[in-house]
Amino acid sequence: MTAEAELAGIQQEFREFIAAFASAQLATVNAERWPEASYAPLLQHEQKFYIYVSELAAHTQNLLARPQASLLFIEDERQARNVFARQRAVLQVSATEISRDSGHWQLILQRMEDRFGSTMELLRSLPDFHLFALTPLSGSYVKGFGKAYRLQGEDLAQITHQQRA
Repeated sequence: MTAEAELAGIQQEFREFIAAFASAQLATVNAERWPEASYAPLLQHEQKFYIYVSELAAHTQNLLARPQASLLFIEDERQARNVFARQRAVLQVSATEISRDSGHWQLILQRMEDRFGSTMELLRSLPDFHLFALTPLSGSYVKGFGKAYRLQGEDLAQITHQQRA
């Protein structure tokens, strides 16, 4: 197998890995510049991730003030062969709030309701919730020891194997 074909296979594995998640760990930065970890259910649609989050959550205030974040998708440790080498993907994203009066807001909320069920029916009526589109800028994908890859470019289509310097 050529290196190019191998990287194409890795990229497909990465896409399948993150597609299996209904939520992700979320890292944002607060007003004091401290990182804050949380999580949010999410929807993947057309190369973006969407989260619908309450103003009561620190991550919402953080994203409104500083629209950068990281998403972590990580293998369940109970299913990992080795806890030090859990399969994972980390994406650096930019956040854009989607206006409630836009057709795009309606489309994404309907897709979320289709995916997450009746809870979304209630949440969409609450005025303190905000819809954010999270656009991936770069990322990494780790399959295990010595199997780390850097993802860049449009739609994270450029993939390179990370090796020691």
